[in-house]
Amino acid sequence: MNTILNMKGIVKSYFLGEEEQTILHHVDFAVNEGEFVSILGPSGSGKSTLMNIIGCLDVPTDGDYILNGNDVSCLDEVELSEVRNREIGFIFQHFQLLPRLNALENVELPLIYAGVHEKERKRLAAEMLIKVGLEGKMKNKPSQLSGGQQQRIAIARALVTKPTILLADEPTGALDQKTGKQIIKLFEQLHNEGKTIVMITHDKEIAKHGSRIVNILDGKLTEHKNHNAKEVNNNGGEQHA
Repeated sequence: MNTILNMKGIVKSYFLGEEEQTILHHVDFAVNEGEFVSILGPSGSGKSTLMNIIGCLDVPTDGDYILNGNDVSCLDEVELSEVRNREIGFIFQHFQLLPRLNALENVELPLIYAGVHEKERKRLAAEMLIKVGLEGKMKNKPSQLSGGQQQRIAIARALVTKPTILLADEPTGALDQKTGKQIIKLFEQLHNEGKTIVMITHDKEIAKHGSRIVNILDGKLTEHKNHNAKEVNNNGGEQHA
């Protein structure tokens, strides 16, 4: 199985005045292609710091991070931006949609940054909106849509560049319970199609939908197999873990 994310001995420290504070303590973490991994931890556990490093929004103080065969541990901001655009599809708690753009235009944005021609990017954006069940909402602006529909737009936007990893930060945190379950069901569908997903959450019930749960507390990781989850077998079908 192809390992597409591999962290070894990751340390992240900050200076508060003259005092050094360590947030992540020698973290080892790997994700294989096609996995759905939940990172579970309370506020202040270090999970946001870990997410920022996974998503190439920040670099570690020490340690090695190999993403899809490339060492991204010591890249500068421009190089990190290029990796983010190519490898990571972000899904945020509060959707991060541009209010003046309609659904199709919001999904197109990463393709504009990637230099994709207008006709092709509109085709790809429409294809992704259909995939997430919003074929009838392409011209609607975010204010005209429910929270669940806005999160589906955000998922379509994350998918449109065909990233190596979908990185979801509390993807159900701004949704009611029923809508949150629908979004998680969509994640499970994407996982069953072979997408690689890393989901950060504080919610134990949400975390159980991953095929593997990694607990983070005080900047240290422990993990276990989630025996309630479903995995994808070699023929693309579901099997219980």
